[in-house]
Amino acid sequence: MCGIIGIIGQAQVADRLVDGLRRMEYRGYDSAGVCTVEDGQLIRRRAEGKLNNLVKELAGHPAPGTVGIAHTRWATHGAPTTSNAHPHATQEVALVHNGIIENFKPLREALQARGRVFESETDTEVVAHLVSEQVEAGKSPQEAVQAVLPQLRGAFALAIAFRQHPDLLIGARLGSPLVVGYGEGETYLGSDALALAPLTQKISYLEEGDWVVITKDGAQIHDADNNPVTREITTSGVTAAAVEKGNYRHFMQKEIFEQPTVVAQTLSSYIRPLEQTVALPQMDFDLSAIDRITIVACGTSYYAGMVAKYWFETFARVPVDIDVASEFRYRDPVLQPGGLALFISQSGETADTLAALRHCKANDQTIAVVVNVPTSSMAREADLLLPTHAGPEIGVASTKAFTCQLAVLAALAAHLALKKGKLTEGDEREIVKHLIEAPAALNAALAHDEEIAAMAHLIAPARDVLYLGRGPDYPLALEGALKLKEISYIHAEGYASGEMKHGPIALIDEAVPVIVLAPSGPLFEKTVSNMQEVMARGGKVVLISDAEGLAEAGDGCMATIEMPKVHPLIAPLVYAVPVQLLAYHVAVAKGTDVDQPRNLAKSVTVE
Repeated sequence: MCGIIGIIGQAQVADRLVDGLRRMEYRGYDSAGVCTVEDGQLIRRRAEGKLNNLVKELAGHPAPGTVGIAHTRWATHGAPTTSNAHPHATQEVALVHNGIIENFKPLREALQARGRVFESETDTEVVAHLVSEQVEAGKSPQEAVQAVLPQLRGAFALAIAFRQHPDLLIGARLGSPLVVGYGEGETYLGSDALALAPLTQKISYLEEGDWVVITKDGAQIHDADNNPVTREITTSGVTAAAVEKGNYRHFMQKEIFEQPTVVAQTLSSYIRPLEQTVALPQMDFDLSAIDRITIVACGTSYYAGMVAKYWFETFARVPVDIDVASEFRYRDPVLQPGGLALFISQSGETADTLAALRHCKANDQTIAVVVNVPTSSMAREADLLLPTHAGPEIGVASTKAFTCQLAVLAALAAHLALKKGKLTEGDEREIVKHLIEAPAALNAALAHDEEIAAMAHLIAPARDVLYLGRGPDYPLALEGALKLKEISYIHAEGYASGEMKHGPIALIDEAVPVIVLAPSGPLFEKTVSNMQEVMARGGKVVLISDAEGLAEAGDGCMATIEMPKVHPLIAPLVYAVPVQLLAYHVAVAKGTDVDQPRNLAKSVTVE
């Protein structure tokens, strides 16, 4: 949700802190700030809005120092104002925080009763005052943090600087990720490896409840019981180049066009093309014994799970329940012993999904995770880790992560079906053949970018847009509507096409464009029948289909988008491209902020 970076070293840190924030701006961009320690002072600079506003503030009011912390914010408690921007500070300490302090109100009231004065509306400032109280009472920074952490309920990653101790920073995590980076004569804290990519490739991931003291010479990590511990130092493999736009106008555009490559990379981990078989990572349980699957995810990942439900039930004949993570625990779901709980997440840190994972683990479910960050919290807690290989996704609206998730889920469905005896080896070879065709089909879909851009002006003036699809195209309709909402701010809804006549058809008039996803195949005629019901009532239809489908049903449409003819298995991957491109070009036509849409953040680490 928010981005944290801290540096302690020998060279000036302000510019490098800002560079780290720039690599995490996708996490939040309501406000930003830095604080350095120099000559016994905490030098704090903050700005409302995008990171460039902080850059301007620093140009006029520099923040010298060789130790500092910085933060880019997505607002939870308190409006996105300068006074609510991080770092929060007292006379003695400054800190930045990702997450949420659930019990901040009683803590704040108790602090105010003791005479502490607050300058913000945030939950974070409570932590600054609690630590400051301890320091003012004569405690060392380490003792102060030890005393305060047990008082906090919620989720947090913290980086704390101390006015009288310019030789150290302290970090802590509970429910929100935090990594330690190791350099030459410098040590770093960051929300993720991406933030530290230009500084170091040597990192350690803090575990739940850990807190750490970093100095120029290294790090001393403690667990939740304050015992010194060692966490493995790994090579992150993340490069600074991964967050450059190159020749593309936006990160989202770049990431849409990366899909053939990253889907191919992902599939290469799950299929053996010569043997034409699916190969999953080693697992310590019998997949053939799984007789029920529970899928849990949020947003775009949830729609990937909806597609996977079709695949699991069609190919493996295994019943599937699917839930949005924010609702899952609160309906007290019935989880029969021996079930497989499958969690899908780009970041692996989404708070709702992670909490649902732990609930399932406590209820004797086998845990499988489809995730783009193989070192994330979810990945580390899984019985079966199924990584995607999409690379860093900077655009807030997910694109390449979605299609890579679909690629992994298709491979898993095929493998499960084989283990359950529902597919023959010949069937498996046929499925692998179609999966191998997916990257080329994605390329063919991307070839229609210019014609999609040319028709974006037909959609941009709309206040409402509807998306229709049947079968696995229904989740694609939901995903298309979500993409349009996220980045163009046009109200959009996705419906199962057969449901139109049960209410939503009342919305149809000449001002409501209707996007219909209808690849030729067994569901085509039914979908086209529903489309004609729309057209009969003056609806303006954009039909997305292959050449055969457009020849049969394209007449009378406001516009058509041609897709390559593909096997139904890979159609969801291919048809993701036109709905992504349509949303992208409509947003560009409207002049909205494509990569950083208002009110959103990439990784939502609060419930």
